[in-house]
Amino acid sequence: MTTVTQMKCACEPCLCVVNLSDAIEKDGKHYCSEACANGHQSGDGCGHSGCGC
Repeated sequence: MTTVTQMKCACEPCLCVVNLSDAIEKDGKHYCSEACANGHQSGDGCGHSGCGC
């Protein structure tokens, strides 16, 4: 059996892969940052280099 420890951020345009232990979980989905988890309401990106979300 394989245990998933990483997955793509649930924010559609986001390119980040997050460790599930570090992810921000909201509504059963995993996000790399508060900005992604909040749907970028303030217009901020996730701030990770190379990611344009």
